[in-house]
Amino acid sequence: MTRSLDGMVALVTGASQGIGQGIALELGERGATVWLTARNAAGLEQTADQIRQLGGAAIARPCDHAEDAEVIAVFDEVRREAGRLDLLVNVASPDFNPMVGQPFWKLPLQAITDCLAVGPRSNFVTSALAAPMMIEQGGGLIINISSHGCEDYMLATPYGAAKAAIEKITHDTALELREHNVAVIGVWPGLVLTERILAFATEGPSGTRELAGLNLAIGESPRFAGRAVVALFTDPDRMGRTGHSFFAARLAREYGFTDVDGHLPPEVRLLVDHLGDGNVPEYWRMVERFGRGFAKPSPAL
Repeated sequence: MTRSLDGMVALVTGASQGIGQGIALELGERGATVWLTARNAAGLEQTADQIRQLGGAAIARPCDHAEDAEVIAVFDEVRREAGRLDLLVNVASPDFNPMVGQPFWKLPLQAITDCLAVGPRSNFVTSALAAPMMIEQGGGLIINISSHGCEDYMLATPYGAAKAAIEKITHDTALELREHNVAVIGVWPGLVLTERILAFATEGPSGTRELAGLNLAIGESPRFAGRAVVALFTDPDRMGRTGHSFFAARLAREYGFTDVDGHLPPEVRLLVDHLGDGNVPEYWRMVERFGRGFAKPSPAL
């Protein structure tokens, strides 16, 4: 594996588990010095240890991204100790699982506050703190991990609202940073096979792993999104993508990378489109619920 990020400094939020951890591992193995943030200190240290085992460098800094003072302190340290920041990857988010299947009017009102605070607001804060460093050094890349839930119904109403806000922040910050050679790009992972998901997986009739009746062969490892981030960062024409979002699976096809086991996960927007109407398992019909939502009204005659 090439160390294409040697000498680069990256910061990954939400790096104690799941997608954030996978991205941090990929960046560390490719040679970047990776600063890691999340509330879970033990999880951060595990991520840092794994990066070091891969031959990389990592600095773990426990941080609650709902607390601006803690975030500012981390960025002040990055500036003081590293003197630069080449790549920021915003992953931190709340736990959406308790919302699945719940009508929005039955959710606690705090749900929408939590989804907007750690997600779009925290992405805004980290981007605002990263921008001056990137502008001073003449360029950089900000990646916002989001989802097609910004456009399609997924999980719950607060989830969709948060993802839509992230998309708008991606678009507008990219517009303002373009003249400074700083790209802002969204990445949409597919079904990511995190430890939490795999813990509930069972063996299907044909020996495949399943979760609530869904064949997990369509899934991606947590490091797959990291490979998408590396591909974007090392693309000399990445400014041509700024302000837009892309499925990790689509980027894999365009840049020619695969998942860690060598396979190429499918690009799945909605299970109903991928599996066909009537073939989506019951739990997953609840996750997608109304699919693409309402059809657009016919234009007035």
